Amino acid sequence: MEETISLKELFNTLKKRMAMIITITLLAVSISALVSYFLITPVYQSTTQLLVNQEQTEQPNLNVSDIQANLQLINTYNVIIKSARILDKVSDEMDGQFTAGQLNEKITVQTERDSQVVNLSVQDPDPYVAADIANKTAAVFQEDVVGLMSVDNVNVLTPAVVTPSQSPVSPQPFLNMAIALVVGLMVGVGVAFLLEYLDNTIKTEQDIEKTLDLPILGVIGQITDLPSGDISPGRSQATEVRSERYGS
Repeated sequence: MEETISLKELFNTLKKRMAMIITITLLAVSISALVSYFLITPVYQSTTQLLVNQEQTEQPNLNVSDIQANLQLINTYNVIIKSARILDKVSDEMDGQFTAGQLNEKITVQTERDSQVVNLSVQDPDPYVAADIANKTAAVFQEDVVGLMSVDNVNVLTPAVVTPSQSPVSPQPFLNMAIALVVGLMVGVGVAFLLEYLDNTIKTEQDIEKTLDLPILGVIGQITDLPSGDISPGRSQATEVRSERYGS
């Protein structure tokens, strides 16, 4: 016999386990809020923008080949910025507060699409330290690239600054709580259907048909308790009927 599940059965399952689903969802959101606000250290980000332009020559105007050459150099510059040669000098300027390896983990270099602008971003629990690292790294690279590449085509477009209303980039409590809400709801629904699947007790006549694969001939209704005064007549009547049937 092929089993089918109706939408009504699904709805009844969710309705029956609704308290459990809500509890699991609220628990997930509460844990996410607790971790986001109290356990995870906020991390701030500061960004310095570098402009890679043409080498300073006597030519008054830019041409397409100069721009293309600068764009090709950007990928090389991205590697040089995070190299040990640059970061060791940055570490020295910061009095050894961070090693070159630690600075490498904090620094992210990205290129604006189809542009000659390089974003040098630094993440740190202290926003002022993040801005200091970004600015010092940009300054060291701008000075050192002249000797490395024999060109002077890097300028600081926008230095990193700390604003009074600067917010951390992580964690993001509302986003984490929204994700926890969805995950908690999915887990709650999944547990509800799992418990319903594992529940093999017989509760209705439909369960008998499904379990035994037999048709139902009749249903005995629920018998309520009768007042004590009505029990004796019923028993007497039943006794008289039995006596007449058997001739006693």
